[in-house]
Amino acid sequence: MLHNFPFYLSIILVIVLLIMLANKIRVAYPILLVLAGLVIGFVPGVPHVQIDPELIFVIFLPPLLYEAAWATSWKELWRWRRLIGSFAFVIVFLTAFAVALISNWFIPGFTLALGFLLGGIVSPPDAVSAGAILKFVKVPKRMASILEGESLLNDASSLIVFRFALVAVGTGQFILQQAALSFVWMVAGGIGTGLLIAYAFFKSHKLLPTDVNMDIVLTLVAPYMMYIVAEEANCSGVLSVVSGGLFLARRSHLFLSSSSRLRAVNVWEALCFILNGLVFMMIGLALPEIVSGLEGVSLLTAIGYGILITAVLVVGRLISAYGAVIVTMIAKNFITVAETRSPGIKGPFLLGWAGMRGVVSLAAALSIPPYLADGTPFPQRNVILFITFVVILLTLVVQGLTLPYFIRKFNLPDYDHHLTEDEEYHILQEKLAKESLKHLQTHFAEELETKPFLKHLATRWDDDHSEPQDKLFPEDYKTIYLDILNRQRQWLRVWNKDHSINEDVIRKHLHRLDLEEEKILYLG
Repeated sequence: MLHNFPFYLSIILVIVLLIMLANKIRVAYPILLVLAGLVIGFVPGVPHVQIDPELIFVIFLPPLLYEAAWATSWKELWRWRRLIGSFAFVIVFLTAFAVALISNWFIPGFTLALGFLLGGIVSPPDAVSAGAILKFVKVPKRMASILEGESLLNDASSLIVFRFALVAVGTGQFILQQAALSFVWMVAGGIGTGLLIAYAFFKSHKLLPTDVNMDIVLTLVAPYMMYIVAEEANCSGVLSVVSGGLFLARRSHLFLSSSSRLRAVNVWEALCFILNGLVFMMIGLALPEIVSGLEGVSLLTAIGYGILITAVLVVGRLISAYGAVIVTMIAKNFITVAETRSPGIKGPFLLGWAGMRGVVSLAAALSIPPYLADGTPFPQRNVILFITFVVILLTLVVQGLTLPYFIRKFNLPDYDHHLTEDEEYHILQEKLAKESLKHLQTHFAEELETKPFLKHLATRWDDDHSEPQDKLFPEDYKTIYLDILNRQRQWLRVWNKDHSINEDVIRKHLHRLDLEEEKILYLG
């Protein structure tokens, strides 16, 4: 391991350079990283890279899920809960069923149990790939929210299918009642474990005398604790991390200082940057090992199987996307739904086409044991591994490169946000200034008449609705100004709850308030 250390350092440098190139040519970086890993893996003399699935599940997955949960809008997640739930659970199960049937019919030696195993592996789309693609194109907020919400939950449902299928292959039997009880425990236990551990960390932050560094360390430890404890209890570690992350994200203002929030953002962005880069590079680097394991099946035949399963996934997701919309349009006659307008044919197509697969699929495939409990080789393991790689490669390259084109071509309107993000930001800034001025006039009327600094502050809010630009803050005004900043945070959370404003705009203002507080505390 140590003698390969320079190689791993060079891989990190290559990742950084490729991501810079991807940003330059406006291509989603997972595509370039997988292709680069594919090329590097076949270069003579390059160290052989073996991917330990436990490394992916335990080291990489918890922080990536946790960061995604913190970045997800709970308001949007709840608004689109029915559609997100159908994509994350129902459609994953239907996709696994379709893959099981097709592979059983067309791939020699594939039983239904093996088909469900393959279906559980390849059914969940990858969140990072979709997010990297949407970075360069503008999509309606609702579509981005649905894709983000789906990506938080679909890994859990697919891994549940994978586990049950793995047991069925190993034992040769499947007991429906036992599977149903296990499913309920995996879901309920995973969510419950995540919330309990999140509450324990919430109290730890509040009650213990932590500083900024300690706060950041605790945020780094939290997702691993949630995942490992849940997995040890035989429930879903994915749901544990997601539920715990959502719980803490909504309460970050109650237990983290402005300094901790600002510095934690930088730490987490850097961490997830390198983790995402590594996992996609590792996908490409894994191909030589996967190809060398193919026995009894020609390379062309295995590629054909991969193309077949990829086609099933793409067509199945498109059909499911239109089916989900049709069900919603029918359901609106009986229950209240988030959207009553028909999205036409373009919206469901984009949702269906945004189905790139990624690292969770590869890690699940690699975690298949080489041997069964009785010592016999695991049936079709190498074929499953190769099919999984083909699916990841084709969906990343074909759908990943064409999705931005379709998004630009369709140019869907954003029915929820008629204004641009900048326009919403300035409108909210004006409202904040008016509310702050009113609070100042109501609660600090006497000080406003006698203190020049407060007069200047009121003038700035009244004239151009901006914050003061002074670099020095008189000591006796800090308490008043900090009180106003806290009031602004409260107003922002109320507006976020009661208005259909873009939550990204809310977060930008909260970030600005944290910066403003830091300026007062450290430059005053």
